[in-house]
Parts: sequence; C-alpha cells; structure tokens
Amino acid sequence: MRVRTDDEIYRIDQVWLGPPRATFPWRATYASYLVGFLIFIVVLFVQRRIGIAFNILPTAWALVITVALTRVISRKVNYEKGVVQLFEHFWHEVTGPRERTAHQGGRVRTSHVRVRRAVPRGRRGGR
Repeated sequence: MRVRTDDEIYRIDQVWLGPPRATFPWRATYASYLVGFLIFIVVLFVQRRIGIAFNILPTAWALVITVALTRVISRKVNYEKGVVQLFEHFWHEVTGPRERTAHQGGRVRTSHVRVRRAVPRGRRGGR
C-alpha cells in the first residue's frame, strides 16, 4: 500500500494569472508582486540619490533590475520559509556576532619610555 503525503497541498501557489481571458504570460505569487513593487521603489530611490534623472531608459533599467532581484528572492521563498523570514535570516546573518580574528591591544606609543640623548662612544664612564 502506498501512503500519500501532503506535499501536493503545498505545491498549490497563491497565483494571480490575470483577468479572465487575458492572463499574464508568467506565473508569480502574490508575495512576488509585493516584493517586486518594494524593490522597484528602492531601486528608483537609489537611482535618484545617485543623481540619475527620471527618464524612460533609467526606469527601464530599474524594471530589469527589479525583475532580476525579485526572481532571485522568489527562488528562496517556499511554503516553509516566507519572505519575512528570509529577510530576518539575512539581517541576523549580517548583524550576528563574529569570531574576532584581529589581535586585541592598544596603540604603540613611546610617550611612556624615557629617551636620553645618546652619549658619544669615546666618553663613556670617564675612561
């Protein structure tokens, strides 16, 4: 007897294919649309801060960058790990404690060392 698992339930995505009789040529989950919209806003903001004008060509590049980043992020998201958990995991990885590889110590200073003027060789000890 073969026991069926519930994996088939998780294969169903919440996907909006578009209006009836005019569907999109791609499949994207609702989370992908939200992530894509947020990435697009961030990319446009970064472009403006850099000084790139709001024209058709930079906006088209922003759209290309958005699609690429959204696809990368969407590959990492599944029913076990959502978008929020993915960003939380990234944040914890970036801000987590690291092993210290640098040596601990202070600056090297000579202010506590008494330095005397050098005595000529021939006049040491009165010889």
